[in-house]
Amino acid sequence: MNTILQWLVSLAVLTELVAICLGNRELSAFAGGIFVAAFLIGAGRLQGYARMLLLLSLAVLGGLAGYGTLATDQLMKAASDAAFYSAFLGSLGMMQCLVRRFEVLRRIHDVLLGGRPGWLYPKYALVSCGIASVLSFGMMSLLCGTLSETLRERGITGESRLQWLRSVLISALRGFALVPLVAPTSVAVAILTRELPQLSWSLLLPFGVVAALVLVAVGWVLEQRRFRRVSSERMALEGWPAGTGRLLVLILVVFAVMAALVASTGLKVSVAAMLTVPSVTVLYMLAQEWKLVPVLREGAEQVWTMNNEMAIFAASAILGVALSAVIPADALAGLLQGGSGVFLLAVLGMLMMPMFSMIGVIPITVLSVQAGLLPELVAGGMNPLPVAVALVIGFSLAMMLSPFGPSVMLLSRFGQVSRWVVAFRWNGRFVLIAIPLLLVLTALVAWLAPTVG
Repeated sequence: MNTILQWLVSLAVLTELVAICLGNRELSAFAGGIFVAAFLIGAGRLQGYARMLLLLSLAVLGGLAGYGTLATDQLMKAASDAAFYSAFLGSLGMMQCLVRRFEVLRRIHDVLLGGRPGWLYPKYALVSCGIASVLSFGMMSLLCGTLSETLRERGITGESRLQWLRSVLISALRGFALVPLVAPTSVAVAILTRELPQLSWSLLLPFGVVAALVLVAVGWVLEQRRFRRVSSERMALEGWPAGTGRLLVLILVVFAVMAALVASTGLKVSVAAMLTVPSVTVLYMLAQEWKLVPVLREGAEQVWTMNNEMAIFAASAILGVALSAVIPADALAGLLQGGSGVFLLAVLGMLMMPMFSMIGVIPITVLSVQAGLLPELVAGGMNPLPVAVALVIGFSLAMMLSPFGPSVMLLSRFGQVSRWVVAFRWNGRFVLIAIPLLLVLTALVAWLAPTVG
């Protein structure tokens, strides 16, 4: 059964990619149906939160459809969005197949811990962001898994082990949380640009970079002393591990193909990433092994390892469409009256995500609902850019504060530390210091941002 589900989910990813290329919404909705069917059949293999969210979203969708609240077109959109979000994560997750093929990735901590101790925090955060831009959640698996192995091999235990975990993994988590601000492969960017075609990654990027620099600076101040203690136990690396140059070339090829697709077809960057990453990965694997069936089997297995995250993404998309359909279009219109209306709406949207994440509602669920409300507000004359910037900032903050989020849960599992400790004790003060600074940035964006139509 597990093998059948692996191939079924991979078929759904492929179907959605074909639907994107053809611009066929019906085929995309069909792919969403395949995803949901696979997740329901394999519900017993899902984690409790993923299973509960999936069943809740389907119950809400079914209930609203039964009462006649949702039209056929909205049901199609729910299925299509579920397919898009699931395929987005599954296709980008294919890059994880490359991890075991490059020594530099297996020895990533020895590479990153080189150099002056004072620069270790920004180096970890920025490199983690860069890796996560390609590997998505695979970055957390890579850094958490390799650190656990490194500590075990070197016999680092007790308080020293906790210092390593808190310093290294929390900087990796915060680096991962920078992805929505700067990376074209972020699911937050994909959701916003899908709902608001007039937005693009390039429009969001300048403001996201400033927000990312603010977060890196705050973390640097808070963590550099702890990193200095960790650096005394690091192991020097003689030269770069084998395959480093080949890995860099491969990553450059991925981004070059993405750029070519965007320039030649007009696709959004996030969609170009969905098409490029699995294609380049499979071609590289075939060039290494020359065996089609084992390569496809490994790819299907890798996609299925993300079944919990994909189920959460699909459920969030369905819930977002269902809830945004029953919220009156003019419910937030009153906030737009007056010069500060857009700023107030942006602040509300930004703070909602970390607040809901602390009680177990993960940020993609909240963002799906928020994004579903934006087209009506934009049609009423709202400039979408300040609100969109605020939402990606809120998404970034929520990734660090959600004890039920995939990134925090991965760190907790590999580090054998309570996810409540990770979310609140390790990140709470950091977020409280960062929020006032980010609110000032949001006000500046609302004041200075160009009008997008």
